[in-house]
Amino acid sequence: MDWLISLFSNTDSVAHVVLLYAIVIAIGVYLGKIKVCGISLGVTFVLFAGIIAGHIHFTAPTTILNFCQDFGLILFVFMIGMQVGPGFFESFKKDGLTLNGLSCAIILLNIGVMFACYYIFFDTNEKEHLPMMIGTLYGAVTNTPGLGAATEAIGTIFKEGEIPQIASGYACAYPLGVTGIILATIAVRFLSRSKIEEEEQKLADEENENQHEKPHMMHLRVSNSYLAGRTLMQISQFLNRDFVCSRYLHDGNVSIPNRNTIFEVDDELLIVCAEADCEPIKAFIGPEIDTEWNVELEQQPMVSRRIIVTNPSMNGKTLGKMHFSSVYGVNVTRITRHGIDLFAGRNHHFHIGDRVMVVGHEDNVNRVAEMMGNSVKRLNAPNIATIFIGIMLGIIFGSLPIAIPGMPVPMKLGLAGGPLIIAILIGRFGYRVKLVTYTTTSANMMLREIGLVLFLASVGIKAGATFWDTVISGDGLKYVYTGFLITIVPILIIGPLAKLRYKFNYFMVMGMIAGTYTDPPALAYANQVCTREAPGVGYSTVYPLSMFLRILTAQILVLFFCG
Repeated sequence: MDWLISLFSNTDSVAHVVLLYAIVIAIGVYLGKIKVCGISLGVTFVLFAGIIAGHIHFTAPTTILNFCQDFGLILFVFMIGMQVGPGFFESFKKDGLTLNGLSCAIILLNIGVMFACYYIFFDTNEKEHLPMMIGTLYGAVTNTPGLGAATEAIGTIFKEGEIPQIASGYACAYPLGVTGIILATIAVRFLSRSKIEEEEQKLADEENENQHEKPHMMHLRVSNSYLAGRTLMQISQFLNRDFVCSRYLHDGNVSIPNRNTIFEVDDELLIVCAEADCEPIKAFIGPEIDTEWNVELEQQPMVSRRIIVTNPSMNGKTLGKMHFSSVYGVNVTRITRHGIDLFAGRNHHFHIGDRVMVVGHEDNVNRVAEMMGNSVKRLNAPNIATIFIGIMLGIIFGSLPIAIPGMPVPMKLGLAGGPLIIAILIGRFGYRVKLVTYTTTSANMMLREIGLVLFLASVGIKAGATFWDTVISGDGLKYVYTGFLITIVPILIIGPLAKLRYKFNYFMVMGMIAGTYTDPPALAYANQVCTREAPGVGYSTVYPLSMFLRILTAQILVLFFCG
């Protein structure tokens, strides 16, 4: 039995450290699966398992805990940056700008309520209360990367033996933070007098109005002398409208045109386009005529298919320059990257791993699929070099000192902010330096979750030694109810404003709130009560900027106000 006792007590043993992390993570993950009223805490329960382990002195050397904490944080935030990077800049288009503005308002109000609670409920002369309130803030908004950024920043301004274990405040506020977000979104529904059935119907009406028009076929005779001797590509570029010339009749022969097909006056064309483009196209090409050979073509099957971009030659090419509609006879209706829907605009850059929804005749769709690759096997090999190149650049970038007047030490983006920004930039612009940034969603989630549980376990084990004195015997109850106020007050202010002033659909508002708090349980609840995609759209629109601001403001709060 001595070997077993040694395994649990010899903290210098590698086996002991691995066993410690394995037990804490496994228990935390399993407990996190337990749902109460349909809500679970997920992997965040690893933090609580770590606190218990630390409290009973089941621990590891501080240097090892610090390494696992920092490496886990770097891996976690970098993979988040790789996920949100491709949609980070696109999220500011159209209504996204307003939604992101409302999201920023919530973030600022979270910070404002945190300071209000600090000055009202706590003794401002005690140095440790403000750092603990910052931990409470990030528990209240359920943002673990923000906790990591704040923890790292605190380590730069406090001495080794005086560093506040802000994870205790985080642990106090997190459970009510998860439930408070959902309760507050329900309250927004009553404050804005929204009815579920009416909001659903509005979404259905909007989808009917904005859905892509069905292909409209018409038979035209070329009467514009300008088109004589012009290729299909030249005509498409000049007209600048999406249309497909699927067949043309020249000298009595019917054939399939390509980009280099030259048209002449009196040629007959079978054109497929949106109904709104019919008149301009007819005015430019020529009049519509009756014919017999278009009946067979109308019976050709129109299909929609999701195609995966796996051909390296497609990496970085823009949608507008591919001329899918005019040359290949298909329309791109949706582009998804890392689970986030992107606007299919002409300036969209394709990346390896993009999932593209195309609509067109079956043979044309097959041609596009072959061109794009559409080989899942090519995606199985991980591009691990890109990840570690990005981490290397992120650490260097995060270590650059930025001198700001009034701050006790130069500001650094640190191990959280540096890798996050570099990951966002690589995820969006990596193709320009021939970096293939794609990782499968499952691989991204695996690396991200490994980083997260390493960070949470390390933080929990370190905080466990002082958790009882800090929380149970100290101001724990204050952290609980102040955290709840930090959670709900901004939602109750901005939620009705978004619905009543800016006329956003209630389900879009729910998604925006969940994305601002980077809270998957709140999004899951919104998806339960809504049968359409509005919550997911609102979530993915504000999530990238919200995640970035949560991490950045964590470091600013610590360096500006805790020094």
